[in-house]
Amino acid sequence: MGTNDKYPEPTSRRRFVKGVVGAAALTAFATLGETVVNLSTSPAGEGGGTVEYYGVEVVGGPAPRAMPQIPVALDDEGFLRGIWPPAEEVTREGRTFSVARMRLGDITYSGDWFQYCGAEIFPGLEPTAEQDDYFRYAESAQYEWQTREVSPGDRVNVDDFADYERWGNGIGANGLGKPATVTWRSQDVESSEVLPVQIIRSARVASAAQNDEWLAASTEEGFIAIFDKCTHFCCVPLFKADPTSVRFDAGSAIYCPCHQSVYDPFTIVRESFVAFPRPEGDE
Repeated sequence: MGTNDKYPEPTSRRRFVKGVVGAAALTAFATLGETVVNLSTSPAGEGGGTVEYYGVEVVGGPAPRAMPQIPVALDDEGFLRGIWPPAEEVTREGRTFSVARMRLGDITYSGDWFQYCGAEIFPGLEPTAEQDDYFRYAESAQYEWQTREVSPGDRVNVDDFADYERWGNGIGANGLGKPATVTWRSQDVESSEVLPVQIIRSARVASAAQNDEWLAASTEEGFIAIFDKCTHFCCVPLFKADPTSVRFDAGSAIYCPCHQSVYDPFTIVRESFVAFPRPEGDE
């Protein structure tokens, strides 16, 4: 999004550029309303191979990479759901297993995007898991509006975010967007296996999606969804929820209180990592 809207200063993008000038790394960037593309990859190795994905950029703290996006869609009644790829059977080296993947925008979107922090074994990320994909409000709400206006387990509806262009809670700047804590593909699972998600409805997201292939395919009416596990130590960071975030110039960002990692929900980067092998039970 707009360069003048970046926060906190300085950004990790500037630090990264300084670090690779004259080096052998190959990086491509797109700015001003487009997604930022960072094609530096993890070292090759055993497992499921290199997976490219889109996520919210790390702009501070020790987190090693972006938290992945979950593409979203609104149904005819205004309920918000996360897009889950259709399952298909793949045979490799004599083994046949199911994978969930599809082409979306300019990338292959798959269940492998969420392979970290142990979530790869959660029931909701099984390629053929029978879930309805709708986002539902979390049991433990971190936003006062959420405790007053909706109930845990309710499906998220666009009408719940009618005031998103002016919403504020005294943390960071007002009017950046309205957030909520929700779950995804987690009906009837153990509490330790719930998939946590941060959703935000923002005019910035809607504006950027007008000129960006990926954001046009993965967001709708300003809604963006993020798989909410910090890539550092798997904590659950949040947008404009922790008053102490302002001490780290993160009052208007997604802030992880565990080790002060900061993510910018309005800058989407393309990154990659080496996925795990499929579990033996998926044969």
